[in-house]
Amino acid sequence: MPRYYAGRRAVMDAAQIATGNLRHTQIDRAIAAASTEIERITRRNYIPITATKLFRWPQREGDSLVVYVREDLIAVTTLQTKAQDSSPTTISANDYFLEPNNYGPPYDRIEIDLSSTSAFEGGDTPQRSISVAGRWGYSEETKAAGTVSSGLASDATATEMVGDDGSLIDVGDTLLIESEAIFVSDVKSAALGSIQLNDTLTKDTSDVTVTVDASHGLAEGEIILIDSERMRIESIATNDLTVVRAVEGSVLAAHSTNAAINVYRTYTIVRAQNGTTGATHANSTAVSRYVPEPDVTNLCMALALANIHQEKAGWGRSIGGPEASQELSGRQLEALWKKVTGHLQRGRFAAV
Repeated sequence: MPRYYAGRRAVMDAAQIATGNLRHTQIDRAIAAASTEIERITRRNYIPITATKLFRWPQREGDSLVVYVREDLIAVTTLQTKAQDSSPTTISANDYFLEPNNYGPPYDRIEIDLSSTSAFEGGDTPQRSISVAGRWGYSEETKAAGTVSSGLASDATATEMVGDDGSLIDVGDTLLIESEAIFVSDVKSAALGSIQLNDTLTKDTSDVTVTVDASHGLAEGEIILIDSERMRIESIATNDLTVVRAVEGSVLAAHSTNAAINVYRTYTIVRAQNGTTGATHANSTAVSRYVPEPDVTNLCMALALANIHQEKAGWGRSIGGPEASQELSGRQLEALWKKVTGHLQRGRFAAV
């Protein structure tokens, strides 16, 4: 599963896309392609992976004290030398440094502490003789994304979970729940307990106050579904929700008292991502979501939107009619690309 650097709802909002299921597929495909392209060009990933990587010894003639990992290293869990031998030697965390110390992570090398007696050794063969198990990537910054309401407490392979705040999680997010990374591939609505509409709503975009039952548990920014109309909650005053009507391509309609309130908090998920291990997670367990560099997210959104519009235009140079034509030659993206590659692109190194 690729790492996505922008979410589906964020891309839809940016372009004011009215969407159905078919459009969701197109948007997701564009985000995936944009994310892969950013990784390819910058030679970095911006959501961490857990992996063991092998390196040659010595990388430089006579240098048994430094390993240049040539990838973004965040943290080491186990460092071994003579990795190809039947009994590798584990180097204590007290006997090495991750560098550069002053502004890492990410780190690009591991140096043996000269005050220790440890050293990197070749063993039976210098090839793949240094093993580094750890977390790899540019950053592992996260933001709080609520808690697990249900779905993960009894099954480490469950593919659906319910969160407690739909405004905090987007399709395309990679979540961190305890030590497991989980990819959000879709979302659907479900009834929020027995919460109902406590008043009528007219078929009028200016009728924006939705009165609901007490102790509803809804949050600003969430999308709710009443009958077949989707609405975005802008603000909440006790039981009165101020909403934007008929969002995401839904049709404006009138609604009767006692209509059910549905909310988009039920997520289709892909478990054990980026080298992590699936596990059970109790209800009320904290959820975080990985947050890529802001410039990377902006570029990903711009690339995804350009691809969507180009696809609609049959990959021509512009979309729209003569009076509202918009050029899509790619020049608009040049500044964003320069900004990202200027401070994030890694140089090329020979394999080690």
